[in-house]
Amino acid sequence: MANGDSKLLGAQLGVLTLNGTASIAKAEFSDIVPIRSIIVRPDDDWSALAGQQVRVGGWVKTARKGSKGSRFLQLNDGSCLGNLQVFVEADKVDLGQLARTGICVVADGVLKLPPGDKEQKVELKVEKMVHVGPVDPADYPLPKTSLPLEFVRNFVHLRPRTCTISSVIRIRSALAHATHIFFLERGFLNVQTPIMNCSDCEGAGEMFQVTTLFSEGEKLEKDLLKNPPPSEADVEAAKVIVKEKGDVVALLKSSKASKMDIGDAVAELKRAKENLWKLEERSKLQPGIPHKEGKIDYTRDFFGRPTFLTVSGQLQLEAYACSLSKAYSFGPTFRAEKSHTTRHLAEFWMVEPEMAFAELEDDMNCAEAYVKFMCEWLLEKCHEDMEFFAERYDKSCIDRLRMVASTPFERITYTEAVDLLIEAVKNGKEFENHVEWGIDLSSEHERYLTEVKFQKPVIVYNYPKDIKAFYMRLNDDFETVAAMDVLVPKVGELIGGSQREERFDVLQNRILERGLPVDLYQWYLDLRRFGTVKHSGFGLGFERMVMFATGLDNIKDCIPNPRIEGRAD
Repeated sequence: MANGDSKLLGAQLGVLTLNGTASIAKAEFSDIVPIRSIIVRPDDDWSALAGQQVRVGGWVKTARKGSKGSRFLQLNDGSCLGNLQVFVEADKVDLGQLARTGICVVADGVLKLPPGDKEQKVELKVEKMVHVGPVDPADYPLPKTSLPLEFVRNFVHLRPRTCTISSVIRIRSALAHATHIFFLERGFLNVQTPIMNCSDCEGAGEMFQVTTLFSEGEKLEKDLLKNPPPSEADVEAAKVIVKEKGDVVALLKSSKASKMDIGDAVAELKRAKENLWKLEERSKLQPGIPHKEGKIDYTRDFFGRPTFLTVSGQLQLEAYACSLSKAYSFGPTFRAEKSHTTRHLAEFWMVEPEMAFAELEDDMNCAEAYVKFMCEWLLEKCHEDMEFFAERYDKSCIDRLRMVASTPFERITYTEAVDLLIEAVKNGKEFENHVEWGIDLSSEHERYLTEVKFQKPVIVYNYPKDIKAFYMRLNDDFETVAAMDVLVPKVGELIGGSQREERFDVLQNRILERGLPVDLYQWYLDLRRFGTVKHSGFGLGFERMVMFATGLDNIKDCIPNPRIEGRAD
C-alpha cells in the first residue's frame, strides 16, 4: 500500500499519525475509541498502539476465566465484526457480573500486545471499569451459542447484537452510501417522494389503506354514549324557538321599534338558528363508519378520498425528472401481499432513478453501471463482513460480487428468453411453472437464465404489454412494451424498469384499458400535455440487493425490522 493510501485509510479508521507514532482518535460525539480503530490496522502493525491509554465501550460477546480470578472479555461495539479482547483483574470490579453474555461495559485501560497470542493482535488491560450495564442471564434470550436466524427474528430489538444482523446492517449502510454517491456524482437530484398516495403505480391493488374513519368512528361512538344525540322532540322544540324568535323580530320591525331592540332580537334569532343547526347535525350522527348511498363516505375521511401507502414513488418522481432532467428517490414502499415466502415483505425499500431524454438502452446502461458500482463498493469497503458471509452462509458470495462487477451483462429479449426456457424443457429441464410466451417469468426461470444458461447477470427486455404496468412505452408491434428486468444469480429479478410512455393518447388509452380511474391520473397525463419528453427509469429492491450480496436465503434477515402479515411489532 502506498504511503498516501495508508494515511487515507488510517484517517478513515480513526488513526492519527503524529511524528510517525500512531495515535487513536476518539469517536466523534463520544469519549470512547471505536473498536474498529484499534483492531483494524491499515498496515497490520499493532506495535505502535502498545502503551496507549484508551476508553472503550461495547457489549460482551463471551467471557472466560483467566489466572488468579481474572476475566478475558470479548467486546464488540458494532463498528466492525471483530471483537477486542479486554483483560480485567479481580481487583477492578466484581467479576461475577462480567461473566454474562450481553452486558454492556465502558472501561479505561492500556493497550497491550498479548505475548504469543496469534489470534489476538492487541488487547486492553483494564485500569478502571467506568460502567457496567448488567444482564440477568435467566432472561437474556441471546446466549453465546449460535442461534437459527428464524429464532432470532422473535427478538428484533436485540438481534443487531448478533454477528449476522450487525454485518447485514453494515452492508446495508455501505450500499446506501454507494447509492447516494453513484447518483449524486452523475447529476441526479435526490427527491423525497410521498409515502401516501391516492393512485396505484403498479395497478395491482395490493395496497395498505390510510384512513382515520375507524379512529374517528370509535371516538364518535364513545362521545354518543356519553352525550346521546338529540331526539326528534329536542329538534322540534328548537324549531319552535326559532319561529318564536322570528316572530319577535317581525313584530319589532312592524312596530318601528328602536334599532337597539331590533338588533338584540335579531342576535337572539341568530343564536337560536345556530343551536337548531347544531342539534340537526348531531341528530344525524351514527356510530361506526360513515356511509352514503350504500358506500363508505370517504369525503368524511382525513384526505377526503381513498388514500394508500405508496407501492412506488415512480409516478411522482417522473414529474421531477421531466423538469430537472435527472432525479432519484430512496425510501420505503409497501404492499399488502399476504405472502410468507422468503422473498416477500410488507414494507421494503426501493431505489428509483428517473431520467429525461433517455430511452430503454440508456435505462439498461444505467442499471448495469449501478449494480456494478455497488458490487465494487462492497468488495472495497466491506471485506471483513463479506468474508464472514462467505464463511458462514454462502462461500461463493465474494466471487459472485467480483464476477458481476467485472462481467458485461447479457441482454436478450423476452421472446428470446422464453425460447431458451422452452429449449431447456425439451432437453429435460423441469420447471414447476409452465413456460410459454406471455407468462410472467418466475424466480426459477430467472435463476436458470442467470445461473445455468449464461452464468452471469442477464437483462431481459421487451416484455408482453399485458404483464407489465400501464405506464411502460408501447412498442411498434403493439404487443410488447419497452420494459426491462435485470436478473442476477441467487435472487433472480433485482431491478425492474422501462422507458415510460410519453405519448398522451397512448398513455390515456392504456389507463382506460386497465380499468383505472382516469381522473386520478390527470396530473400524470399533464406531463404529456405540457412539454412531453422521452424518459426512462427503474426500481431496485434494496433488500434483494442485500440478499444477493450476502447469500442469505430469507429477505426477512436483510432488513432491520421485517414487516409481514401478522407481524409489525
